[in-house]
Amino acid sequence: MDRTGGGGEVLSVAQMREADAAAVAAGTSVEVLMQRAGEAVAEAVQARFPRQCVRVLCGPGDNGGDGYVAATRLAEAGFEVQVEALAPPRTAAASAARSAWLGEVSPLTTAAGPGLVVDALFGAGLDRPLSGEAARAVRSLTRAGAMVAAIDVPSGLGGDIGRPLGEVCVQAALTVTFHRKKPAHLLQPGRAFCGEIVVADIGLTSPQRARPASLSENGPGLWRDRFPWPDVRAHKHSRGRLGVVSGEAWSTGAARLAARAGLRVGAGLVTLLSPPEALPPNAAHLEAAMLRGFENDLELETLGERLEAVVIGPAAGVTEATLANVLALTRTGAALVLDADALTVFQEAPDELFSALDRDDVLTPHPGEFERLFPGLLAEAPERITAARTAAARAQAVVLLKGPDTVIASPDGRAAINANGSPWLATAGSGDVLSGLIGGLLAQGMESFLAACAGAWIHAEAAARFGPGLISEDLPGLVPMVLKQLYAQSGRDSAMFGGR
Repeated sequence: MDRTGGGGEVLSVAQMREADAAAVAAGTSVEVLMQRAGEAVAEAVQARFPRQCVRVLCGPGDNGGDGYVAATRLAEAGFEVQVEALAPPRTAAASAARSAWLGEVSPLTTAAGPGLVVDALFGAGLDRPLSGEAARAVRSLTRAGAMVAAIDVPSGLGGDIGRPLGEVCVQAALTVTFHRKKPAHLLQPGRAFCGEIVVADIGLTSPQRARPASLSENGPGLWRDRFPWPDVRAHKHSRGRLGVVSGEAWSTGAARLAARAGLRVGAGLVTLLSPPEALPPNAAHLEAAMLRGFENDLELETLGERLEAVVIGPAAGVTEATLANVLALTRTGAALVLDADALTVFQEAPDELFSALDRDDVLTPHPGEFERLFPGLLAEAPERITAARTAAARAQAVVLLKGPDTVIASPDGRAAINANGSPWLATAGSGDVLSGLIGGLLAQGMESFLAACAGAWIHAEAAARFGPGLISEDLPGLVPMVLKQLYAQSGRDSAMFGGR
């Protein structure tokens, strides 16, 4: 069983059906797959709960069949098992599993105590709200505070959209799914309804046909092999030059946060690009980062031509000057990270921005900024993955849609869901640090989609290591601990480094 999922493929409900069908076509029967699934559920329950009375609630489909198998295995392991059925099995495999269960099967009831329950009512393919006896039973579980282990997804949760289909949904403490995670396991609020997620191997392979786009869970497995670690020949110029555009004199801190993050993630040279009036406050606070002034967008363009990547937007101001500065930087060839004010300033003319962007550029909007650039898109999309992919295709740039379930999308259709989001990041300035992390990785030559994925994961991992009391100033200093762990996992030999 895989409990990490970092960097793993995520499949839609339709793609999982294809995987099931491919296994059957290759000679593995539905009954065998059901046996493996039910046994995996029983194994996960035994590993987490002591022997006790457990109610197994079975629906009429193959999810219910998994439940009958799990009931049989739990009874064999010494659990006192009660099976309740919403309706008779409607598939041959589920009927066979029901016949193999030697105990009684009672009608589904709404009586529920606080004990252990296995939810095998409906799987990820459910496309309508729970109703009738199923809804009443789930409400009773919620009122009783029952400890629930769900099979595939909690009943009532949409497998592709990551939210309840109606007003009623099982709140699980454990969800056992098979082969690969689905969007519902990663998107909020679905992830919160799932509790702990266990991915069980039941012998499937992913569909082999060419899919138009891939979806992954963001984690080191996705980008670790492409991370820009320096080699023994490295020097500061070879590790990339990053620029960060400062705001006006009274708004300089955000850019300095981004600059420090860029340094911490490995950029060899980081320069704060500052309007004249902001030079004194910036000079008073900078150490490792350098400082260069510019009078206008043409001077900024000249400075940007010497850099591999530039971050613009944090506290830049929603002004004509910021708009001109962004457009000037798009002419430099540097990879850009556009955040905050650099996005909002184009809300009246987003196509002007999109026409100037390059596929190496990265936009990092929160939902409000996303709405300004892509009006109505987030509300109209079935979920955040579709919204981010559509936005990336429209902008022809990488889009990182922030949130507790941050989604990163590339114009080529790749997308990743960041599942290690931390509530401690809900503090002013944390987004500026994220921009700096991504910019620092871009400056070192990391491919933009992967740089955005790596930056988002490192950002959240650093916050989780600190925990309560985190402020944005803490984040850059936490990055080295995360990098040290990643470096150790890469298998490289730190003894090869010389200092210069």
